[in-house]
Amino acid sequence: MGRFGLGARRRGIPKEPALLAAAAENPGGSVAEIDARYLDDPNGYVPPEAIRGAWLVDSNGKLTGEYEENPHHGVPQDDFSKLTDPDHWLGWLGDDPAAAVRMGIEESLRAQVADAVVEWVKILETPRFLTGMRRHSEDDDQIMLVTRAALAAPFALSVRAAQHGRSILLGVFSWAAVNLAPPGLRRDRHWFDLGAGLDWAGERLEERIYEIDGEDSTTER
Repeated sequence: MGRFGLGARRRGIPKEPALLAAAAENPGGSVAEIDARYLDDPNGYVPPEAIRGAWLVDSNGKLTGEYEENPHHGVPQDDFSKLTDPDHWLGWLGDDPAAAVRMGIEESLRAQVADAVVEWVKILETPRFLTGMRRHSEDDDQIMLVTRAALAAPFALSVRAAQHGRSILLGVFSWAAVNLAPPGLRRDRHWFDLGAGLDWAGERLEERIYEIDGEDSTTER
């Protein structure tokens, strides 16, 4: 794993068997110290903020006694930078695309568990985007109108519910919208594919965006 911080401070060499075994499996690297308050399974997805720091390991798989603290350790936060940083038009999601996608994710979860509360969401890779356009008029090749759009965004998130406690989920959230330009009535649909990969979801964007063209409801989320 990567190292945290610009410098290390000496804390002695701990004797925990699990830590020593992990060090032996990572010669020349480091072993993370996980803050269990923020997740239940340290072997699953670990948000960067849940890492307290890392013990450094020498080339022989032995702890050096040096420990690098993670300056970002704390309560995990939302991270939608991989959605919003790419130079791709997201106006169809409104003034705050990150908030819109987060709300869509939470609505998808609450459709399954009514009292689900999302603690944090992280978009893990640049989403796949799909945009369809048409000319404004037959005589004008310069003005194009966006008629349909879609995205598939891979995520990790933490959700709490009274009956189930906390769960950390991985998957892809997809959103397609059609009839974005008059005279049609806009229709939206969300897909929440747990355990899916971005390639799989991205390949289905085009069929999904056309799938909702013939639906009767004006909005489905």
